[in-house]
Parts: sequence; C-alpha cells; structure tokens
Amino acid sequence: MRAPLFWWRPAGLLAFTLSPLALIWRSATRRRIAKGQPTRAGVPVVCVGNLTVGGTGKTPTVIALLSYFAEKGIAAHVVSRGYGGSMQGPVRVDERAHVADQVGDEPLLISAFGPCWVAKDRVAGAKAAVAGGAQVILLDDGFQNPGLHKDISIVVVDAETGFGNGRVIPAGPLREPLRDGIQRTDAFLLVGPEAARKKVVRDWPDLAKRPCIGAEIKPLQTGMDWRGTRFLAFAGIGRPGKFFATLEKLGADVVGRHAFGDHMRYEKPILQRLEAEAKARKAQLVTTEKDAARLPPSFRSKVLALPVRLEIADRDTLDTILAPALSGSDAD
Repeated sequence: MRAPLFWWRPAGLLAFTLSPLALIWRSATRRRIAKGQPTRAGVPVVCVGNLTVGGTGKTPTVIALLSYFAEKGIAAHVVSRGYGGSMQGPVRVDERAHVADQVGDEPLLISAFGPCWVAKDRVAGAKAAVAGGAQVILLDDGFQNPGLHKDISIVVVDAETGFGNGRVIPAGPLREPLRDGIQRTDAFLLVGPEAARKKVVRDWPDLAKRPCIGAEIKPLQTGMDWRGTRFLAFAGIGRPGKFFATLEKLGADVVGRHAFGDHMRYEKPILQRLEAEAKARKAQLVTTEKDAARLPPSFRSKVLALPVRLEIADRDTLDTILAPALSGSDAD
C-alpha cells in the first residue's frame, strides 16, 4: 500500500472527515501500550522505530548500528517481526537459505551485515537472540509494541517529509500522536540533508525536547560509473522518488521509472513487463537493495542494485544515547 498524497499536505477536508476514525485508532494504540507488561530480555534492547507509516530509513539505521556495535566489540543481534514473510519464528535468517517470502525483505537484507532473527513474537525472538549470543538486541520497528522492554528507543524521522499533516491514521501518517511518542523516545534520528533537518525541527519544535542526531543516506562508493548508461528504474519502497532522484544525482540516464507499493511482491507478469520494456528502451534494469532482496534468484542477475549506507553526522551524541548499551547494563 502507498501512503495517500493528502497525508503529506496541510490538513484539509478529507483529513477532518477521517478524524473520528483517527480518534479510534489513537485510543486503541494508547490502550494497547498502557496495558502492556513489557518483558526484559536480559541484555540491553535498542529499539529503532518510527512514528509514521512508510519508509523513514529504519533499515539503513539498523545496518549502521550493527556496524557501530561491531566496532565497539559488542555482539548486536537484530530482532524483526519479518513483515511480508511467512515464517512465525523465532528463526535466524540465513541469506543463502531463506527468501523474502519466508522472512521478509528487510531481515534478508540485514542478515548480510549481522545476525538477524525473525519472530512474530518479539519476546520469543529476543530470547532466541540472547541464547544465540546477543549482547545487545536491535529491535527493528516495534516502537508501538508493548511486549518487549526497550532500554533505548531511537525514532527515525525522514527530515524531508517530517510528520506530514500531523494527523493520526487514517487522517494522516502518524501511528500515534506526536506528543505520546515523544514521551517514550530517547532520541530522534533525523535523516536527510542538513537544511531539511533544520527545517523539520523548526516545523515540529517539540522534537527539540529530545536529542536530535543528524544522518544522511548516501550511495555506497563502489567504483561504478553510473553516467552514460540508460536505466529503467523500479522500486517498491516507502518513497520511490528518493531512489529515482539519487540515480539522477549520480548522473544516470533514467529513461523510465516505475514506483510500486512498499514491500511489493514481484510476480512473474510484472517482471516480464519490466524486462520487455528495458529491452525495448535498450536500458539496464536497476532497483534498490531492498527490492533486489524480493526478486526471484533467476531474475536477480538481470538487475543492478544501488547500494546505500547511512552516515551519522553526530557520533558524540549517539555515543551518549547508547552509553547504557555500551556498558552492557539495562537502562533504568
């Protein structure tokens, strides 16, 4: 499903019309969180979540934090519910043995960088990770899930879109009211160019109630020259336009763009159409790493994937936020 365009515009008639349903959603979320009895995992749990529906950069953030803890000599394991996958878990993801239909595209991608567990029951997943040697658990999403105790919660914000019209689902993109989320947040990770990060804080001054860490998602330098080649680009992520814009910044000649819904499942007819169009336009197919994880192995070799990584601007603030996890003790 793709987020409706009116979510990202000033609240209008449609948002006001849906306000009663948003009130029901907000009340249900508050009750679920209030009634929760979070279970402690026995090791620090760092939650990487968001307050809005759609892509904000959680997966690149999780991958960056895996590297961060590895540099510190701390074994961090990721626990994910495996959205889009059929396995109930807990199961440790093996990129060589599993496919996205089993474990979800994001866990499959993450597993290339560090241990990743899929479990519909987050508590069971955390216990399996600890038994598997985890010294820190990175909870991928789950900010609104009350089952597992979170020692540190980092909320990822797309600085270029912020919180849209500021309304709760279905009137807007928020999973819960901003003021509710801020109360449970230890830090905001603002992803985007510096100018966009400054603007989102101006537009939403309540963010300043918590530490704000700047970050930016940038293409990985692989030595490939993207200039001079015709590309047919496709993506099924939260904001496909960002992917297309990145290709153009690299100098790629993007002759066609296909934007699909987040976590799009690429069935054979769609792939055949993409391949036929690329052939007709004499173009190379290109997509994101997350989309590539969902492609059938037989088709994967026909598509280039653009690798990106999260660069964190303020490492000192990140060190301060993650100090309890670095010390190996649960935060109070």
